[in-house]
Amino acid sequence: MIDEGRPYAGGPSVYPLRSGTQPRDPIADVRGPAHTLGMDITLMQPHGLVVSPAFSHVAVVPPGATTIYVGGQNGVDDTGTLVSDDAAEQSLRAVENARIALDAVGAGLDDVISWTVLIHQEADLRAAYGAVASTLARDGAPPLVTAALVAGLGVPGALIEVSAVAAVLRD
Repeated sequence: MIDEGRPYAGGPSVYPLRSGTQPRDPIADVRGPAHTLGMDITLMQPHGLVVSPAFSHVAVVPPGATTIYVGGQNGVDDTGTLVSDDAAEQSLRAVENARIALDAVGAGLDDVISWTVLIHQEADLRAAYGAVASTLARDGAPPLVTAALVAGLGVPGALIEVSAVAAVLRD
């Protein structure tokens, strides 16, 4: 968990999401060695930006990779019914719904390069985000994460909505 009010500790800033290899054209303005997802998908934290274990700042997806967009997922079951009025439970289900969507096209949570997390302003922020933070961040290769508090969501009673962008190198 990130301690509020303290800067993030330094550390490597370009992360492998799978087998780490050096990119063909390393990007010079990064903190640490360049590592990649698959062969060419790279996540990095450039010099001059905060280093965080929870997110990266830049994702580079090469030509030929398949980009997958998962639209907003709420904490609803397969009938569209909210699973709970609890922010943490809704968060877990929203991410599970994103996983189901990714699985349908042969991808997974480890292929996500960017998450957008919308949290209702009346939700318990720590519960809503805390329930899924470790899943979104991943060890060693955090994707990009944008989070925002919003006045409302499209599904009545929904406290969270997540969307994702994934990238997969196909053979």
